[in-house]
Amino acid sequence: MFISEASPIRKAGLKLFVVSLLILFVSFTVSSQVGDVRWSVDGNSYYRVEKNELVKYTLPDNKPVVILSKQQLTPTVSVSPLQINFYSFSSDQQKVLLFTNTKKVWRLSTRGDYWVLDQTSGSLTQLGKTLPSSSLMFAKFSPDGKSVGYVSGNNIYVEDIATSAIKPLTSNGSVTKINGTFDWVYEEEFACRDGFRWSPDSKKIAFWQLDASSIRKFFIINYTDSIYSRIIPIEYPKVGQKPSSCRVGVVTIADTSKIWMKITGEPDQNYLVRVEFIPSTDNLLIQQLNRKQNSSKLFICESTTGNSKVIEQESDAAWVDIYQPGNPYTIDFTNKFIWLADAKSILWDSEKDGWRHLYQVSLEGKPEKIVTKGDYDFSDITYVDPKKGFVYFMASPDNATQNYLYRTKLDGTGKLELVSPTLLKGTNSYSFSPNGKYAVHSFSNSFTRPSREFIAVANQKPLNEKKSIMARIDSLKVNSSTEFFKIRTVDNIEMDGWMVKPVNFDSTKKYPVVFYVYTEPAEATVKDSYGSSRNFLYLGDMAKDGYIYISLDNRGTPAPKGAVWRKSIYQKIGEINIHDQAMAAKEILKWNFVDPERVAVWGWSGGGSATLNLMFQYPEIYKTGIAIAAVANELTYDNIYQERYMGLPQENMEAYVKGSPITYAKNLKGSLLYIHGTGDDNVHYQNAEMLVNELIKYNKQFQFMAYPNRTHSISEGEGTFLHLATLYTAYLRKNCPPGPK
Repeated sequence: MFISEASPIRKAGLKLFVVSLLILFVSFTVSSQVGDVRWSVDGNSYYRVEKNELVKYTLPDNKPVVILSKQQLTPTVSVSPLQINFYSFSSDQQKVLLFTNTKKVWRLSTRGDYWVLDQTSGSLTQLGKTLPSSSLMFAKFSPDGKSVGYVSGNNIYVEDIATSAIKPLTSNGSVTKINGTFDWVYEEEFACRDGFRWSPDSKKIAFWQLDASSIRKFFIINYTDSIYSRIIPIEYPKVGQKPSSCRVGVVTIADTSKIWMKITGEPDQNYLVRVEFIPSTDNLLIQQLNRKQNSSKLFICESTTGNSKVIEQESDAAWVDIYQPGNPYTIDFTNKFIWLADAKSILWDSEKDGWRHLYQVSLEGKPEKIVTKGDYDFSDITYVDPKKGFVYFMASPDNATQNYLYRTKLDGTGKLELVSPTLLKGTNSYSFSPNGKYAVHSFSNSFTRPSREFIAVANQKPLNEKKSIMARIDSLKVNSSTEFFKIRTVDNIEMDGWMVKPVNFDSTKKYPVVFYVYTEPAEATVKDSYGSSRNFLYLGDMAKDGYIYISLDNRGTPAPKGAVWRKSIYQKIGEINIHDQAMAAKEILKWNFVDPERVAVWGWSGGGSATLNLMFQYPEIYKTGIAIAAVANELTYDNIYQERYMGLPQENMEAYVKGSPITYAKNLKGSLLYIHGTGDDNVHYQNAEMLVNELIKYNKQFQFMAYPNRTHSISEGEGTFLHLATLYTAYLRKNCPPGPK
């Protein structure tokens, strides 16, 4: 349920709150360093927004030229230029689509105003003038550059650029009838937001339509913004409840006629997670997951008839993982296919042999080919070079805490080749130009601040040696006491961990230990990247104050250790992850310098749930806990995430009971601080009150803090973060005092 990083993310259940926290308070995620670079179509240059002007840099000299000035960005009716929040180009590169005046929709600011700037004529025209302000979503040029499609009010529109004529393609959009975009849970768990696709000939649009009318509303109550309470309803399918009904239609622009794709399976018992027109054809390729998400099918659908056929299917005893190329937390992200060989095959991922590997899957019925081979997982596809026959991807066969660029032959005949510099041990990431000639290479590790360089892919050499990472490596290094270690539990499970020891550490003394946990399938915490061992909520320096700070990755976390490691947690969230953490802690408590009477644990969201479970299930180990925005009862969370990893509660209620912290609340012995935002649309505040009731029933004393109207990130409102950090720090210092004894 619960969280993620800003780098390309595989897990569909990732939650933006941790992304925000890491970026805002830690700023260590390497891939965030390349977010301001947008490559040109030819791959020989890139764009950046600087001082609200669009600047083009041409490589290899990296010379800048302003291509959109503030004057060009100023409408005739205004004295101020448009604030550029996002931009894209037409296929001929002559028109620029500008996104501004944005509003937040759940996680990202995907609603706003769009303007078209014609670089040839210099005209700047607003789209959707007759529609409400800041209501347009996911606007994009048609392939021929003559029109723009967008969503407003859950309906799809096409606007002719030359005449500004607006044509509605759907008219039944409402809160529960959703055209061209998605409901809360599809966005949260599948990163589905942009829900329509242009056909290659610009004559049609394929789109998702969700019917959420059968989804019960969850009510969030706002008590503070007026003297009467205000109810905020959200269509939120709890675990065990049917999903929204979903189907895919193709609408013809000329007459708005629609053809619905005939995909087998009940629409409210399956998910449609990926839809694209097959390049240069009139057909669609669609990925369907069943409700349990342990079966995946690929359909080719005829847009003219709706007829479909299955060309690939896979099942798994646990769940079928969904690879998402790119960063799901950018507004232009879509779940795309990776096309090969003139769109006659795709590059596909599977864990069928026990490791996450790449395969070539034919759209013409030819046998599939495995591309990557061996006892390792690929983590992200970086670039496909069809001319030279290579695929570049991220992996780390020898160290699950690090990340490197590799390549191999697309036809599966090649060996695994390391591409990243051997001297840069840690977390590497890459953004390749479309032609594969250049790339942005970023790097950090626990003692090196994030940095980046432009490289030539052919020889992996920096374009500017003086500004290369290696030339600056000494200046990037910082004093860091982070130590990486492995620990083996009584169950013979080896876990990766990091540890920060106190300043002036004395092995003859005993120190308090603070465990930072997440533990669920959405995220690993033990990474060799800058700032990964920093506690962003602690006001002060934990090492100077005399704390040992530790984090461990248990079975079930998405470390690149094979499918058995990751999927062993199936139907056992709240059990196997908690057991692994506790058994590792027992081994750590054998260290002579650890004080067993001063052991604290904390986490947020899934980490908050783990904190509660550790405090309740192993009270003899954990003496102090701080749990933030935790799921106390697994039956309160959304169906897509929870059913993926736990199965249906109708079939295995016992697993939900065993995994829920509330089941063990009566065992609390130590000091507990529980924190939750009352406006949390993700992990609902009801979890807090359910848990509070249970603790009251057994006369368990604890401290509780509710933040009014704050969401899952508890970031809204003046002074909120300082208050939260102050509360956290004071509670930890009081109940788990720092310093040696």
